Amino acid sequence: MTGTPPNSELSPIVACTVSRDVQNFDLLIEDMELALGENWGDLGFAEALAFFGQPEAQALEFIALAIDETDEENLNHMGEIIGQAKARGIKVILIAEDVTPAALHSLLRQGADEFVPYPLPENELSEAIERVRAAEQALQASANTPALHSGAQKEGAVIVVHGLAGGTGATTLAVNLAWELATHEKKEGPRVCLIDFDLQYGAVATYLDLPRREAVYDMLADTENMDDEIFGQCLLTFEDRLEVLTAPADMLPLDLMSAQDVSRILAMARRHFDYVVIDMPSTLVTWSETVLNAAHVYFATMEMDMRSAQNALRFKRALQSEDLPVEKLRYVMNKAPKFTDLSGKSRIKRMAESLDISIDLQMPDGGKPITQGADHGIPLAQSAAKNPLRREIAKLAASILALGSTDVKAA
Repeated sequence: MTGTPPNSELSPIVACTVSRDVQNFDLLIEDMELALGENWGDLGFAEALAFFGQPEAQALEFIALAIDETDEENLNHMGEIIGQAKARGIKVILIAEDVTPAALHSLLRQGADEFVPYPLPENELSEAIERVRAAEQALQASANTPALHSGAQKEGAVIVVHGLAGGTGATTLAVNLAWELATHEKKEGPRVCLIDFDLQYGAVATYLDLPRREAVYDMLADTENMDDEIFGQCLLTFEDRLEVLTAPADMLPLDLMSAQDVSRILAMARRHFDYVVIDMPSTLVTWSETVLNAAHVYFATMEMDMRSAQNALRFKRALQSEDLPVEKLRYVMNKAPKFTDLSGKSRIKRMAESLDISIDLQMPDGGKPITQGADHGIPLAQSAAKNPLRREIAKLAASILALGSTDVKAA
């Protein structure tokens, strides 16, 4: 075994590599020795889960999960290792060689804190270790500091984003719209809260590289006793400008929350923030009506394909059958054709006419930088500031701010 074995009593083990065979990652061995000396060990996939339950694992700061294309057959096992590590407060640095983007994205969504490609770029592992340690220190520093204070009365505007089909850019729009609202002014801008209500597949935490707090589940399970301090301790701050309520750490049933629970959360958020941006699950649930009634504007994202058209029609009919305010809906066309694509513009027009809806916003295809920015947990304003999609979202945020929270539905 390379490095200090996990059961060594000579010195505390602060990290472990976890791989099928660490000898396949010889550069990782060198970098681990350079960064940690003898204070690390290595584990196989099967050993890792058992070791997490041992007393020696309590000193672990992080694991370096090293995988290659052969390990893609065991993604579920990889996800379980990440989940067990996160449940014990152990950071996860993902080391990947020749792994498909889909597999990489899946593991990042399940909670990996950092990603480093293999072969390792110079100093990249040590920098990743510094980042996870800094994140942990910041989390510990803020754990007992409520982000909110009693007495605030803002009655903020509620902006909702709902994807009518998977991959229509709903989370991308919600995350980047919230960031643009929060950072439009260099100083003393509006206070913005981003809420991820997708309790099963919510990816806001991934898009902003934020940890998922166990306190979120405790709050959702008992909103009757929620106060400013409890709500504040569930929030995470991104770049000192945006407050985020992530989805819980575990996959939970959507009916965990009742309409009353959602009403309490929205009332709390509106009281402390100027704008509350909500990323909704694609599924309609018992509390969807509550969010729709509270929303000042409700963005429904879609694409120019048959599944989006059918889902938009079903969505509209479902709301109309319950006499819900469909006039709040603002349909957003994701990956819209370029201005010069007259044929594409014509197809959008025919689609809107056939569905008897108005497609109010057309968001351009931002290409690979959109996925890359999300995988690295960085808003488009930082990862691809000149990207056409980022520019359109910035324009939307500016128009909302210009109208003011009392008339945000006019956006």
